[in-house]
Amino acid sequence: MAKLTEKQKRFVEEYLIDLNATQAAIRAGYSVKNPDKIGSELLGKTRVSEEISKAMAERSRRTGINQDRVVMELAKIALVNPDDVINPEDASVRENASKDDLACIQSVKVKHSSSDKGNITEREVKLNDKIKALELLGKHLGMWKDKVELSGLDEEKTKLDAILEQMRGDG
Repeated sequence: MAKLTEKQKRFVEEYLIDLNATQAAIRAGYSVKNPDKIGSELLGKTRVSEEISKAMAERSRRTGINQDRVVMELAKIALVNPDDVINPEDASVRENASKDDLACIQSVKVKHSSSDKGNITEREVKLNDKIKALELLGKHLGMWKDKVELSGLDEEKTKLDAILEQMRGDG
């Protein structure tokens, strides 16, 4: 298999940063006149797409981050029962909360102050966005689509072509 050019190698490296082909093409030094077209063409080249896949697999192996792990972390956030993590009476984190349940906590703030009435402790436990985690999981599972999927277009095109031929007198 032919090797990648230096510019194509640079494109692969840049693409891995944000998975944005247009910006990767610009950063790799391709023409700024039509980087969207260039980026799309590069992604369509077998050598380039294979190199991207190889690099992504290597990064996943190296970091231990993969789709399963991301989905499991989202599930911890999305499916936790806040009552299993936070004591609603004093806004403290429950001592018996499981490690998985604790993954839903974004931050914990504790503020101690004194007043005429004695010492006061204020607590704030902020959880990660449960709705966002559910939305991302739903998208992953294909529960809702942002794009409309059309099917049967080939049959309709064939019918339309036949009608056009008849109108022209070709048929």
